Amino acid sequence: MNAVRSPMAEALARRMLPSATFVASAGVRTGDRDPFVDAVLAEDGLSLENHHSKTMEEMEDDYFDLIITLTPEAHHAAIELTRSAAVEVEYWPTPDPTAASGTRDQIMASYRDVRERLKARIAARFLSAVAGGEAD
Repeated sequence: MNAVRSPMAEALARRMLPSATFVASAGVRTGDRDPFVDAVLAEDGLSLENHHSKTMEEMEDDYFDLIITLTPEAHHAAIELTRSAAVEVEYWPTPDPTAASGTRDQIMASYRDVRERLKARIAARFLSAVAGGEAD
């Protein structure tokens, strides 16, 4: 569902990567905005204000060099959709923060954990190449 992890990753990547980098998110299904995602992104000065949930099929005609999937279901769908395309698909297993229960602080901690994991993965995958002048 394009409502939690992938929109969060999109917002982070847009801030962290050079502005010439095309970044978009999509899911197996669309979903409603999650207020906890809005809250943890706001802590980092980010917003999903202009984000519209999209499915992978809606983005099928766009060209991508790389698709990063965050769930097994999305990974399998991306592999299927790109079967005849020259595109790299990477799987970054990412916990589902919506599974968290407890107090608001405990739930927020789960969302913050996902945000920080995504930041670290984006930095590790892309920023060393950007700093070194290499293209990925």
